[in-house]
Parts: sequence; C-alpha cells; structure tokens
Amino acid sequence: MKVGLLLNPQKAGGLNTLLALRVALESRGCECVLERKTAQLAGENEGIYAREFPDQVDIAAVLGGDGTMMHAVSRFGDFRKPVAGINIGTLGFLTTCTDAELDDFAEAVATGTFNISVRMLLKATVSRKNGEEETYYGLNEVTMARGETGRLVTLKAKIDGEWLNRYRADGLIVATPTGSTAYSLSAGGPLIAPQSSVMVITPICPHSLSQRSLVVSDDVEVEISPERADDGPMIFTVDGRDTTRIDPGDRVTVVKAERSFHLLRLEGTSFYEALRQKLGWQGV
Repeated sequence: MKVGLLLNPQKAGGLNTLLALRVALESRGCECVLERKTAQLAGENEGIYAREFPDQVDIAAVLGGDGTMMHAVSRFGDFRKPVAGINIGTLGFLTTCTDAELDDFAEAVATGTFNISVRMLLKATVSRKNGEEETYYGLNEVTMARGETGRLVTLKAKIDGEWLNRYRADGLIVATPTGSTAYSLSAGGPLIAPQSSVMVITPICPHSLSQRSLVVSDDVEVEISPERADDGPMIFTVDGRDTTRIDPGDRVTVVKAERSFHLLRLEGTSFYEALRQKLGWQGV
C-alpha cells in the first residue's frame, strides 16, 4: 500500500505528527510518499506534487483540519481514491482520526479494514458576460456574497432554468450535504446526512425572515446571478478558498460534479457520532 502524505505547514506540532504517522505506516509495510512541500518540511529533497497523487499513491493522508482537507480537493484534482484526514485542527468533521490514533489508523490502512464515505462534489461554472467561462470544484459549498460595499445585495436564483426567488441578503450559499455542517449551518441552514442526494440553498442574513434555506435534489442545476448593477461587483468563493469577482451580467451555474470525494473512515465511527461529539449533543 502506497500512502501519500500532505501536511498543512501552519499547524503547530504538525511535523511531529507527520513523522510519527510515517513510522506507524512503514512499520506495517506501507510505503510513504511525501508531497513536495511536506518533504521539504521534513528535511528531505524528494517529494511529488499534489497533482501527481492520483497516479502515484493508493491512499492520501492529509494532516491538518477540515480546511486542509478542502484545500486538498483542489490540489489533488481528479482523485478517486480514499482520502484520510488526520485531525490536528479544531472541529474536524471531515477527518478520519486524531493524532492520538495514528497506530489505529496505520493498522486499518495496512489491513484494509476501513470504510469509505462517498461525498458529493459541486461543479460551479462562472459564465462571464463576455462569453468566457471558469470552472471550480467544491466539497462544502459555493458562495456568492457582497463585495466591497456594506449594503445588502440582490441575487436572482433559478432551478433548472425556472425562476426560484429574488434574494435580498448578504449573499447566497449552495452547499452539499458535507457542507451542511459548515458555512450553511452558520447561516441557519439544516444539518443533512452526507449520503443524502441533495443540495441546500441558504441565504446569508436575508432582509426578509420568509427567505429560508431550501433543500433540492442533487440532479438539478442551480443558477445564481446579480440582479442589480448598482450593487457593484460581488465575490464568489468555493470552500472559502478560490475567490473570483462577479460583475453585473455574470452568472454562476452549480451542478453535482461527475466525480466524488472518497473519505476514509475507521470502522466503528459514523457521521452521527461526529455530530454528537462536535456539537456537544448530550441527549436528555
């Protein structure tokens, strides 16, 4: 088993976790391949680019938090193999284990005793008024929000070409079930189990309380566009990572991507356990 390792260099103690993980994996017969910058942090010259992971490794292990995992989605490209997250962050909805469970993780990888949670990806296409197009992929959500102005903006949303609503708000989020625990949740959206075949559209601080989150099937096309030219340019982001300016006349279409994200889970863990742990649910 060849395991690709990618470390977020901003995480305190990350290098120690990386070295301990490498020892745990190699002691069980796994071969470790370090991403180029990760190798440099470890004092080594040999490493591969993240975009080479699809052809070079069997499993990717990302050391960091949820943000590191989402960034890895972009860096790996079309990676359809298991991705594990080693949590040295805070919340960790997307991570497989903590840095205190490295031996358990290494044993699971070496013996193949793990589960795969298939997660939906979004494909967002920005269509400019001059005919140019840009394509982005996201694991959590895409967001169109007000730019430099502090005022509310007006956004028009369509579903499969049918007019849905005119939102007067700070912005609009289109999220996957995975992203339902992130920005959409903070904006008042519902929690959605990851295996659900849906997307959720959530307005950010809407002017009217009647404008609520809407859950739609994942086989539809959602189109978002600025409604008023005097709102000025807006900001479009994907997983809080890729950022581009949206001008009046531009539009964004969002669909379910043709590929998915394969999140590695240790046996005995589940999304519902993560909810109880991360959200502090105690029951009655």
